[in-house]
Amino acid sequence: MQRTGPLAAVRTPPNAGVLSCRVLDPVNEPVPNAEFAVSDAMGRKVVSGGTDPFGSFVATVPTGEYRLAVSAEGYTPYRASATVTEDTLASLGDVTLQVTQPPALPTPGDWEIEPAHSSIAFTARHIGLARIHGRFNSFAGAVRIADDMEHSAMHVVIDAASIDTNVKMRDDHLRSGDFLDAQRFPTLEFYSDRFTHRGGNRWAVTGALSLHGVTRTVTLDAEYLGLGNGMEGEARAACRATTELHRDDFTVSWQTMLARGIAVVGPSIRIELDIQIVPKG
Repeated sequence: MQRTGPLAAVRTPPNAGVLSCRVLDPVNEPVPNAEFAVSDAMGRKVVSGGTDPFGSFVATVPTGEYRLAVSAEGYTPYRASATVTEDTLASLGDVTLQVTQPPALPTPGDWEIEPAHSSIAFTARHIGLARIHGRFNSFAGAVRIADDMEHSAMHVVIDAASIDTNVKMRDDHLRSGDFLDAQRFPTLEFYSDRFTHRGGNRWAVTGALSLHGVTRTVTLDAEYLGLGNGMEGEARAACRATTELHRDDFTVSWQTMLARGIAVVGPSIRIELDIQIVPKG
């Protein structure tokens, strides 16, 4: 019997079949780049990825019982089960994701970073192979939450000499004039009054970063994690944020090359922040 349709060209090995699904939003528009994961009956991940521009995915898997998990930013996760038999298409059809409510925002007023439960870390490429991880051990910051969150502001000050990669010789070099020049520029400072909601719990925080005597505009890609309470019942809010800095933008241009032309330190630094804030005072 001649197979017809788009799946006619999908070759299925012996004892395998095809699993497919189309992911839609509540108004029946496709959700591209939704994340999906297919696990077997033992809970082991078999295949994962993202939906195409039409919200669809097609995967060839061995015959058996599977569980499918679909998630997308701003939507409630979806889970379903499917049975795949040999040389057949197991289609879950159209899956409609429901919009999830974003977490409650902090109350308006003055908040401050709680250093004991916050971190400012970075990652740099070393000789084109490994990654070097470090952090700043001393920093402080204040956030003024406005009635309209997008009109909020924040100011963070970082002690440059507190840089720590767990290797004293390397840390001393990073504090020297080749890099941060902590004696001349003892602090790094970030000030922002531009909070832009990107949907769901995603925000963009754009501001001015002063480093090594140079000020540049930087945007943090932030994920707001919501509100909670500490051990003593105090209110807390948390977020994660990332950005990438290019050393040359801040004239931190020290470089040496290996004999085969590979830079010892990569040109960009990835910054990762895990922040908790508490009401000031």
